[in-house]
Amino acid sequence: MASDMSGRIDGQAHLGRYRLLSRLGADTGPGAVHRAAGPDGRDVAIRLLAPGAVPDIDRMREVLSPYVVDVLDGDAAASPPYVVSRFVPGRPLAETLAEQGPMAGDALRRMASGLAKALAAIHRTGLAHGDLGPETVLVVDGAPVVVDFALTAGADAAGDVLAWAATVTFAATGDRAASVDVLPAALRPLVEAARAADPGARPEAADLAEAASRLTLPEAPPRPPVPVPPAPRAPEPPAPQPMPPLSESVPPPAFAPAAHGLAVARGWARLLAALVVVIAVGIVIMAPIAGLVLSVGAVTLLRVAGTSARGWAWALGRTLLTVPYAAAFTVAVPLGLVAVSAVGGEIDSLSACAFGAGAGAAVLWTAPGVSGPRRQLERMFLTVARRPRDIAVAGVVLGALALAAAVGALTLTPSFSPMYGLQSSLEGTMDRLQTSVDRF
Repeated sequence: MASDMSGRIDGQAHLGRYRLLSRLGADTGPGAVHRAAGPDGRDVAIRLLAPGAVPDIDRMREVLSPYVVDVLDGDAAASPPYVVSRFVPGRPLAETLAEQGPMAGDALRRMASGLAKALAAIHRTGLAHGDLGPETVLVVDGAPVVVDFALTAGADAAGDVLAWAATVTFAATGDRAASVDVLPAALRPLVEAARAADPGARPEAADLAEAASRLTLPEAPPRPPVPVPPAPRAPEPPAPQPMPPLSESVPPPAFAPAAHGLAVARGWARLLAALVVVIAVGIVIMAPIAGLVLSVGAVTLLRVAGTSARGWAWALGRTLLTVPYAAAFTVAVPLGLVAVSAVGGEIDSLSACAFGAGAGAAVLWTAPGVSGPRRQLERMFLTVARRPRDIAVAGVVLGALALAAAVGALTLTPSFSPMYGLQSSLEGTMDRLQTSVDRF
């Protein structure tokens, strides 16, 4: 397997669905990075992997942070295997320091905090970077963007935290072998904690991110001015020409800010997840018993998918802990409707019970303190939300289903199948409560 500067690999101009444009960097073979164009014309970066590498592409695509490159695609079965990510128009940290010097003040704080936030986002999916360093950190508008994560076998979160300490020290000094003693006093305790000899004693990346974001670091002293010899007097410039309209003279930026694109995608993902919750609640109102069983199963599966490292037992236990919370709403809503009927009007007993079941289902899916299933839905929809065509299809399908579920919940008679005895008991109990309330 060989690649040339034109981007070809073994003489091929394409790799899967991607048209190769040029090779980035001097590496060839496994580890080489190629700039390519996707089927939609979008610029991407393709990292070639060693034969036998098995990257977890699905989980890598779940890593969502403006400080981590977006993984878009990949193929572990290809020859060679590869990972496709968004093309980041930044420069490696080492090159940035070579040109601008070590970081200090707010720039160093942003670097330390951003790198920790990047690792926290990676660790939340159960992955680890494994090779964090000046070569895998790109600097874009002064902020870090971490690339090439989860490609090292056997990597763990504690190792990433140790690498964070080394990378931040390098950013502050420009020296890979610098001592912690030369760091700013406010930053030194965080780096020392991250370098603890016992991996179990090192802080988590999320804690580092929070602490680093609150740092106040001194700015670097100003550099002395470099004397410049006087330049020869230039000829008089020509008369200024009228300026063209701004829209004609300033071309649009080549790349939209990554953070803005991520915010838009997250907004669509939240909307699609909300439609799924509406559908689930509508189904429970129409068929309370079957719907609640399906909701319990669905939220448990989502928890397993979101935290696979903890396993089925943890996910089921977390769902069961939510059941009493949901049951309180399931009981409170029908009782509230009965109390309202005392003011005027009549409440259908079965409908009141069904709406109570719907409230309980809403708690299972998303309620204060219950965010796991909703967040996992948003992660699943984030891939769809990055492509306008997929957004349109998913929005139309889920919107139609949500409308049908809402109409059915408001117009159809609830069915408590297969527990018809429970249906009769609930209906009788609610009728007696309503009669008692009416007497008062």
